[in-house]
Amino acid sequence: MVWNEPGGGGKDPWSGGGRGDQGPPDLDEVFRQLRRRFGGIFGRGGGRRGGGNGHAAGIGFGFLLGLAVLVWLASGIYIVDEAERGIVLRLGRYTATVGPGPHWHIPYPIEQVFKVNVKRVDEVRHRAQMLTKDVNLVQMSVSVQYRVMDPKDYLFSVRDPEYTLEEATESALREVVGTKKLDDILSKAGGRDVIVQEMEKKVQALLDSYHTGLRVVKVNMESPQPPQAVQAAFQDAIKAEEDEDRYKKQAEAYERDIIPKAEGEAQRIIQEAEGYKQMVIDNARGETSRFLQTLEAYRRAPEISRKRLYLETMEAVLANVSKIVIDTDQGGNLLYLPLDRMMGAEGAAAGAASPPLRPPATAHDTGGDGGHRRLPVPLREGR
Repeated sequence: MVWNEPGGGGKDPWSGGGRGDQGPPDLDEVFRQLRRRFGGIFGRGGGRRGGGNGHAAGIGFGFLLGLAVLVWLASGIYIVDEAERGIVLRLGRYTATVGPGPHWHIPYPIEQVFKVNVKRVDEVRHRAQMLTKDVNLVQMSVSVQYRVMDPKDYLFSVRDPEYTLEEATESALREVVGTKKLDDILSKAGGRDVIVQEMEKKVQALLDSYHTGLRVVKVNMESPQPPQAVQAAFQDAIKAEEDEDRYKKQAEAYERDIIPKAEGEAQRIIQEAEGYKQMVIDNARGETSRFLQTLEAYRRAPEISRKRLYLETMEAVLANVSKIVIDTDQGGNLLYLPLDRMMGAEGAAAGAASPPLRPPATAHDTGGDGGHRRLPVPLREGR
């Protein structure tokens, strides 16, 4: 039965009459109550009614709206640190890259700013067992230090730049190790340094080809390790290599020590030879000059020169001879005193330094410790 039919009681379900009525409330009454409540907040007089209350509510709403707009605009202020770069996106599209300092952008959702640290150095490690050129297994462990070079490529060119770096590191390491022999890899100076340099170039080339925006700072490689089955032989090889380096350093130290000494000794011998050479030349020149002077004197006085040369020669020959030369035709028994033995070694040395002139004649042995001897007499000319 509808409400306006006869017998329905004439009750309007929207009129709100009676407490037992379960119909909906009057909408006009609801709006009036809300207006009174908010009018007391935004209006000047909470108890006033009519048009003045509605005007105050409009002013309050405009103030809140303006304040919200200011706060929204202020949210676009941002500061980029010294080590960072700011990437500005407008409606999801790249717009610009800003440097350090305070900046402003149109607030979200129109523009967004992503900050990227371009000076922080991060590290990626990789460890794997690989096959060398001579079909040997070796355990390699490397670490790659990197930083962001291009923030735009770092954010938008690849989905995960760090994962790409890990894959590029493994690929480059396997490529380099596959072209080296095990002995070259184990060699510290000849192999490891070369592997590190080649890895840096290859990893950077792969990162540039994918436009990851990353720059390789340094590649570090730990000591290669062989499989566990040959670990002992590997340690022996390392010890042998270390002994080789130690012996080389010892040999180089000995070389640096002995060569200067040998050069100094050679220089000393050369100087002594030069001095001896000069002495021999000077002596030869002196002897030549003396001979020439003697020849000139001989040419001027032959007899006197012959006698002088004879006497000087005999004096030099008989100076150290323990003989007494006397003339047998003259003289008698004489008493001989061994004065040289009586005077001792000093007298003997003095006598040897200045021996008497003893012209040759008939030589007789002095014999024992004493005895009679005949005194030497001058030689007659011609004997």
